[in-house]
Amino acid sequence: MELSRARWRKSSRSGSNDQCVEVATNLGDVVGVRDSKDSGGPVLVVDAYSWRLFVAAPPR
Repeated sequence: MELSRARWRKSSRSGSNDQCVEVATNLGDVVGVRDSKDSGGPVLVVDAYSWRLFVAAPPR
């Protein structure tokens, strides 16, 4: 998947410590998720609908 146009931002659900997740939601039908400490590392790509369900789920 081509991710060169991804605009990464820190997830609002990331804590204030070093365990930050960045997301790119400007990719149309998919969302990219990566570790902020490893910006050149692997990216998890999920469909946008599933991401919205995940984010809307109540915390456990």
